[in-house]
Amino acid sequence: MGRKSAKIAAKKGAADKAKSRIYAKALHDVAVAIKNGGTDPATNFLLKIALDRCRKFNVPKDNIERAIKKGEGSDGVGYEDITYEGYGPGGVGIFVEASTDNVTRTVSNVRSYFNKVDGSLGKDGCLQFIFERKAVFIIPKGDLIEDDFTLEMIDAGAEEIELDEEQFEVIGPMDSFGDIQSKLQELSITPEEAGLERIPTTTKSLSEDELAQNEKLISLLEDDEDVVSVYHNIEF
Repeated sequence: MGRKSAKIAAKKGAADKAKSRIYAKALHDVAVAIKNGGTDPATNFLLKIALDRCRKFNVPKDNIERAIKKGEGSDGVGYEDITYEGYGPGGVGIFVEASTDNVTRTVSNVRSYFNKVDGSLGKDGCLQFIFERKAVFIIPKGDLIEDDFTLEMIDAGAEEIELDEEQFEVIGPMDSFGDIQSKLQELSITPEEAGLERIPTTTKSLSEDELAQNEKLISLLEDDEDVVSVYHNIEF
């Protein structure tokens, strides 16, 4: 294989990996939405958002049906949502969210990834002062008027509303999630994404070597089929 062919293959591999991560997150959101709110997207707002994302990214129908069964608990397998907290090289906080049918396998894998870069898996709660859970909504700009929309979101409890060329990012306290969701429904606005995310309160500056090692750790974690999300507090 020539250098050009190898480059193309490498790019395709990276694209396939990114697609796989998008699929995994979208399907997990479908299952969680059903578990918490039922199977009818007309009454389950988060399920509607998750299914819209699946369609947007052309997630195969068979995969969606499996996620629906998983959410209903009718696939015969009990999945458990679990989190892991640890430190990467340079003292970076790494928070991992996973969904697994075998906790022993998952914790063993996660620990091995931290060990490969001389990181350490910590106790639950060790990162409680490094990350805050926030309500996060990504909303297409469309025909929305920035000032009017911003006031509506502040009224619903949002703390930050940022606009780039194509979308708004709305962030609020965790307990404002329901109020912001209700306001969006009242305005007939469907977000592209909606959920609780972990936002770092402090960031870590790293050397080039430490950055490379942490990027390796994050890549290993994201490649694991049990891992749903990885959060960090690296300063870029």
